[in-house]
Amino acid sequence: MLITEQPSHYRHLETMLVKEIIQHINEEDKKVAIAVEKALPQIEKLIEAVADKMLAGGKLFYIGAGTSGRLGILDASECPPTYGVPYNLVQGIIAGGFNAIIRAAEFAEDDTNQGWVNLQSKNVSDKDFVVGIAASGTTPYVIGALQHCKKNNIETGCITCNENTPLSKCADYPVEVITGSEFVTGSTRMKAGTAQKMVLNMISTTVMIKLGRVEDNSMVNMQLNNDKLIDRGVKMLMQQANLTDYTDAKKVLLRFKSVKKAVDHIHKT
Repeated sequence: MLITEQPSHYRHLETMLVKEIIQHINEEDKKVAIAVEKALPQIEKLIEAVADKMLAGGKLFYIGAGTSGRLGILDASECPPTYGVPYNLVQGIIAGGFNAIIRAAEFAEDDTNQGWVNLQSKNVSDKDFVVGIAASGTTPYVIGALQHCKKNNIETGCITCNENTPLSKCADYPVEVITGSEFVTGSTRMKAGTAQKMVLNMISTTVMIKLGRVEDNSMVNMQLNNDKLIDRGVKMLMQQANLTDYTDAKKVLLRFKSVKKAVDHIHKT
């Protein structure tokens, strides 16, 4: 039996008080960071491989089904506004297509060929890197995609929450975060999903830092698409360019539409 499918350590959940339920969920969630910590050596190797490809001009693809697919799409979709990169640099692909983001398309994960078809529709090549995401490590849609990648000399990684899975065996850089049984038996949107989100955060954040999209500890390339981000950008600009007038700093920022570009302009003048 897969570790993620093992019975919950808790019984008769329907008899518990709300206080008891959330306390036990919190106790289980505490185990996730420890599981991720144990996988850091694997995560490091994966990120270094991804960064090498992207520094050479390649793209990053996440591919998954269900919760795993949605988490990949979430991480990919946040890269452009956070780091100012093109929308096609990091892409998330989910079994069942766009509708599966909001409405479950569970049987779509059983198609062993569709994942590769979906990757081909995005013009994937051996310049790129593909990360398969599947808590079970047995999802045919994801396994098939990575197997086709191998045949086409495309480097791959995976994020799974079981050991020695078919997915790990066909990935060049497997990451196995062993989170154990779920509070609700088999509900891998819980601890397994949290672990996957944590690893995805590490991948995208570290790669973007290596790509030069962060300076010091600031998102100097973020998109200025709402008042909160504009305000954050103004304060970053004032700090980095030693400006004292908020209004003047805001005018400069809106002119160049990027903290980095505004700072570079000020330093040149």
